[in-house]
Amino acid sequence: MGQCAHLQNYAQLEACEVVALAEVRPELGRLVGARYGVERVYTDHIQMLENEALDGIVAAQPFWHHGVLLPDLFAKGVPVFTEKPLSCSVEAGEGILEALQHSEARHYLGYHKRSDPASLAARQEIERLKDSGALGAMRYVRITMPAGDFIAAGDHALLRTDEAPPAGARDLPPTDMDEETQGQYGNFVNYYIHQVNLMRFLLGEDYRIDYADPSGVLLSVQSASGVAGTIEMSPYRTSIAWHEEALIAFERGYIKLELPAPLAANRPGKVTFFRDPGEGAVPETAVPDLPWVHAMRQQAIHFIQALGGARTPLSQAPEALADLRLARDYIRMLKNPR
Repeated sequence: MGQCAHLQNYAQLEACEVVALAEVRPELGRLVGARYGVERVYTDHIQMLENEALDGIVAAQPFWHHGVLLPDLFAKGVPVFTEKPLSCSVEAGEGILEALQHSEARHYLGYHKRSDPASLAARQEIERLKDSGALGAMRYVRITMPAGDFIAAGDHALLRTDEAPPAGARDLPPTDMDEETQGQYGNFVNYYIHQVNLMRFLLGEDYRIDYADPSGVLLSVQSASGVAGTIEMSPYRTSIAWHEEALIAFERGYIKLELPAPLAANRPGKVTFFRDPGEGAVPETAVPDLPWVHAMRQQAIHFIQALGGARTPLSQAPEALADLRLARDYIRMLKNPR
């Protein structure tokens, strides 16, 4: 993810200069720095922070290191970008927010699905329909993401060495869960926290978890204004495909969002608008052509724009903490059904 989802995108942006790299595996750091023209490569992030004048930091690290690592980065006082989820537990996430509040930094989360051109087009139309009432009230949001090939050959440029990274300090796991439940929670926030976050993005408001199916395939939610929603988690599997969709239903129409595999390059999602205004009008279906840019690249563009004050970040740390809490609610319901 560090190389293929992030570094290669930032290295190609004219508005961005990658000035330094910190990598605990010396040979890998040397190879990656040479590949992307990064002149200064450090084996320790503290050395990099002490020696570099940085406008922003991208920290592509395992999320169970965030609570240990991020306070060091926040001390630099510049915006920091990390992958989702915020951490491996609500407690560690709360510690991250506390450290952030005692610094001048900002923390942006890598919920890249929000940066896909199709997601942005869907959100814009949702807001228009809410404001105009043209298709009645929003009724329902359904998200499904079967397990599949999320790489989609997007790792062709990945450099590897035989070096084993040091284990490093880890965030504390959830203290209110036994080891088995901690594992379930960790797997859920690693894989499905994207959908937890996307649900809020599409609803445009907060929501609560209402039901967790004992099979682990389905959870249901209700938004602050009473809109129903479901997230389907791998009702089936694919081996060389990626089937991720969202349906946003209004009384007289819907928006359908289809998203590509996360590491698929130069490929946006697809959005379909269906409108049935009634009163004898002919229903209409529209599928707009979208720019040939993938979500990871556009996410990098958005972060650079946020550094310059030209864009409001699409996702920040307080919302990511809310996602961890929703995930905890889901796991609790799954383990202790009503």
